[in-house]
Amino acid sequence: MAEVKAELVGNLWKIVVEVGQAVQEDDTLMILESMKMEIPITSPVSGTVKEITVKEGDVVQEGQTVAIVE
Repeated sequence: MAEVKAELVGNLWKIVVEVGQAVQEDDTLMILESMKMEIPITSPVSGTVKEITVKEGDVVQEGQTVAIVE
């Protein structure tokens, strides 16, 4: 199990995966908007998205868990 964490503070602009979806290492899971830049949050491992802990429009903090991939 791998916790996917935000690397910086930003607004969660878009979630591009769904719970139950298979992903590969480095696949984009969601996109943060910070300082008018789009920053992808990628999967650290290959596996299945088990949980998404945020929703579009949320403000996420640096180090906050945003998803779990098994």
